[in-house]
Amino acid sequence: MPPAIPPAERLLNLVIALVNTPGRMTKEQVRTSVAGYGDARSDEAFERMFERDKDTLRELGIPVLTVTHAGHGDDIGYRIDTATWSLPPIELTAAELGVLALAAQVWQDQSLRADSTRALTKLRAVGTAPEAHDLVAGLAPRVRAGGDAFAPLVDAVQNRQAVRFTYHAATTGEVRERRVEPWKLLARRGGWVLLARDRDRGASRSFRLSRIRGTVRPVGTPGGFEPPTSQELADASRAWVGDGPERTALLAVTPQRAGALRARATPVPSDVALPTGADVVLRNRDLVAVPYRLHWELAEELVGYGDAVVVLDPPQVRDAVVRMLRVAATLDRLPRVTGERAFARPAEAGPDVEEARGA
Repeated sequence: MPPAIPPAERLLNLVIALVNTPGRMTKEQVRTSVAGYGDARSDEAFERMFERDKDTLRELGIPVLTVTHAGHGDDIGYRIDTATWSLPPIELTAAELGVLALAAQVWQDQSLRADSTRALTKLRAVGTAPEAHDLVAGLAPRVRAGGDAFAPLVDAVQNRQAVRFTYHAATTGEVRERRVEPWKLLARRGGWVLLARDRDRGASRSFRLSRIRGTVRPVGTPGGFEPPTSQELADASRAWVGDGPERTALLAVTPQRAGALRARATPVPSDVALPTGADVVLRNRDLVAVPYRLHWELAEELVGYGDAVVVLDPPQVRDAVVRMLRVAATLDRLPRVTGERAFARPAEAGPDVEEARGA
């Protein structure tokens, strides 16, 4: 026998049938023509199944109407009132569709990849300009996948359920279990960050998902902690971004490359002092000034552009980029390390790592 159709698929089949029926569908028509209802073993089982599904659809806000035949009061059918349920036509400008295309790219490595791709395809079909996505050519969101920790943390944030996980701290190199109340997930400069309250420390902390080791496990039940206040969230976000003054990095960027950097660039002062040798580097490149707060955070972003970006100033960012590139160039020659030694902080990590806040 073929496997039974799942309830969610059966509900969707019923919606499609009731939306597209020219007038109404009787129970018998539903049972014989809508996939999933033929699995009912008896008339009573079908009645329970159909009534339960109607109630579920109505609870979801789908208006299932009961329609009585004009000449026979006992001849009852059903349909969905599309006039009150359907959304108005969607009209998107080329720029709006371009922004949605960028947003969808963020999810290409996440659990919602298939859903975001299908949604974007449908939105492009109603866009006012077929070339809308070209408006953001060269702008690519550099957000790495959140790994196995992403999906359970999304659920935990939504359900207000505490979690525990093993974390490798950037500032100390310590690897130990953390018990936290997850508040919010942020996409920040190429990676995902969890803002949470650390139960052991009794204070808010930030955790980079790339530093979570192993499995994220739930603690307690959903609704196990009070949501943070707006002030608590603001303080936690400020601690992650950094309380120090905003600084400016001078970069030599290959033409038509690094569009995301150029998008947030600030005007270069006319009297800016360039380091020795910068004129040689800038012969075939553009001078771009980019604001930032944390040396290591900007360096991690710039490494992703490869040779398209050269750091002219400040030296701390340039040194951090060079250090990361050197480590990457020797990864194939490093011995394979397992266990906690694999998470030990390298001696050459430098002072930039110490700017990481919270975790």
